[in-house]
Amino acid sequence: MSDTTSASATTGAPELVLTKGTVYVIFGALLAAMFLSALDQSVVGTALPTIVGDLGAAQHEGWIITAYLLAIAVVMPIYGKLGDLRGRRQPFLVAIAVFVIGSTGSALSGTFGELVAWRSVQGLGAGGLVILSQAIIADIVSARDRGRFMGPMGAVFGIATVAGPLLGGWFTDGPGWRWCFWLNVPVGLIALGIAYAKLRLPSRRSTRPFDLGGAVLLTLATSGIVLLTSWRSITDARRYDWSNPALVALLVGTVVALAAFLVVETRVTDPLIPLRLFRSRTFSVSVSIALVLGMTMFAALSFLPTFLQMAKGYDATEAGLLMLPMTIGLMITALGSGWLISARGRYKIFPILGMGIATIGLVLLTQLSADMSMLEFGAMIFVLGFGLGLVLQTIVIAVQNSVSPDLVGVATSTNNFLREIGAAVGTSVFSTVFTANLTSQLADAERTLSAGAIPGNFGVDALTPQAVDRLPTALRDLVVNAYSDALAPAFWYLVPLGVVGFVIAFFMKEVALSTQAGLVARGGAVVK
Repeated sequence: MSDTTSASATTGAPELVLTKGTVYVIFGALLAAMFLSALDQSVVGTALPTIVGDLGAAQHEGWIITAYLLAIAVVMPIYGKLGDLRGRRQPFLVAIAVFVIGSTGSALSGTFGELVAWRSVQGLGAGGLVILSQAIIADIVSARDRGRFMGPMGAVFGIATVAGPLLGGWFTDGPGWRWCFWLNVPVGLIALGIAYAKLRLPSRRSTRPFDLGGAVLLTLATSGIVLLTSWRSITDARRYDWSNPALVALLVGTVVALAAFLVVETRVTDPLIPLRLFRSRTFSVSVSIALVLGMTMFAALSFLPTFLQMAKGYDATEAGLLMLPMTIGLMITALGSGWLISARGRYKIFPILGMGIATIGLVLLTQLSADMSMLEFGAMIFVLGFGLGLVLQTIVIAVQNSVSPDLVGVATSTNNFLREIGAAVGTSVFSTVFTANLTSQLADAERTLSAGAIPGNFGVDALTPQAVDRLPTALRDLVVNAYSDALAPAFWYLVPLGVVGFVIAFFMKEVALSTQAGLVARGGAVVK
């Protein structure tokens, strides 16, 4: 018997009437919130060199991305749990407000330290936008019909992935990088207004204590994982020096915090992440795919716009436009698979096909070269996007459908949390492999030139698209070829992970999709 009740349980009448109009209005606010969160993860990357140049902190630019990623990862499980315990309306409104405040502070920042701090505030809001948007859909739409809504959410993610670099480049070249943050404010305020007026979700009262110990330990473990995987970009050493006591202490502290978290979760009355969820084969397979997806696909995507700028000579705006084939592929399958899931009530085949096709996309990317045509490149990333669209939102539906309605928030946050951790680890490993390859390639290239043809400050850390354009012609050609020759083989390290995800997908147990929305199942709403 649940010790979490809604107000409707005490009055005997549901608090919410779910008409089609109500659902679509709420869905509009959720899409805006999802777009904001997804866009902000990609829009800053293009503007980053200009931002750190203006603020005089080029050597510490990694902190801008790390602070945001860390904040998102830390709060995801907390938002998920609070939504299950107390209801999702108030946390969702708080998340939007925090995100808007963080965006405003970032736009007004006068120093690098201020920007990192406000960027962290942004992340604290963004983590809630993603989790609560997906969980609220589960509250108001049945699992059987959810594909029609999750598909557009996946498409929004794909659009934001490409629109981010495009807008970042346009803002940087035009009105200025601060508009990367100002953009969020009006959209966020509109989403906040709609959510406040229309998002009338029932509140809940719980006698169960919040798992504060688990939250603290998971925060420490998550912080350690993100800082370890970002070590090369946030320290002056630019490498992993295991004789450094700070690095060793961080590793040991992370392992201890993670072990302590697992122990605590087995002993508390109401854990932050109930480990019993992993007994469900559908749940465990889905979140495993999410982890693999983060480690492979997001690591790959993070380097492709830079490849277009470094090896092909396009500016940031052009690079963003050339990523459109991936978005088109993702939108086709995200929307198509969503409608098919709703129509047929079956979903297992989509993660299998998606991981298989996306892995083929990774194999194709091992053939990247400086002289390849953009038609070839577009075909490669179209295949990658086509595979991603079949997986991204399908596994969210599978995860949510595998648990009881009162655990939807926790299940959703666990899925997204593992995907974010996978992205951090995968990007770090991929970056390390690529940098090692590039260093070797450049060393070989330098031997073919005279010492006078190589600038004194030349090196891997000094390579930016602008710096490459200023190099002497002979050296620039060598750098361009070295960059593509170093990047292409690095994708082979991701291919085995993609194969693992493909194999894991076959083990998913397909559970019949529920025909009741979460709130209806809990007695907090009726459908009309």
